[in-house]
Amino acid sequence: MRRAIGLAERAGAAGDVPVGALVVAPSGEVVGEGWNVREAEGDPTGHAEVVALRAAATRLGSWRLEGCTLVVTMEPCPMCAGAVVLSRVARVVLGAWDPKLGACGSVWDVVRDRRATHRAEVVGGVLEDECGEVVRRFFDAHRADARPDG
Repeated sequence: MRRAIGLAERAGAAGDVPVGALVVAPSGEVVGEGWNVREAEGDPTGHAEVVALRAAATRLGSWRLEGCTLVVTMEPCPMCAGAVVLSRVARVVLGAWDPKLGACGSVWDVVRDRRATHRAEVVGGVLEDECGEVVRRFFDAHRADARPDG
């Protein structure tokens, strides 16, 4: 998770919401990593999870990421949770829960929906305070910049 936090900080430094993600193969090897690139690339699907899943699929030569674990600093949104289901990721390890858009148990539970063709295990709250603090600092700074007094 600390590696994912470092990736999140890269996103924040580039002006994007600081979320970082990595995909770990069953062997323990990191096979994909990503951070939010929506602003940098003008891509609405440029979420850290999608970037990391794409990198892992390229590296492994298959879209099926069976047995892999997605480690992410913030609970995935519905789009990213859908990508987890469709890529057959076995487990999602997340840092901070997202009470607004979370889709791994907070608002929705897309990855464990009994109607889904695949379900992933969810391990939440890993380094939750540290992961949440990265996002809080980012938004506090952006809110301060938006105030009329500077």
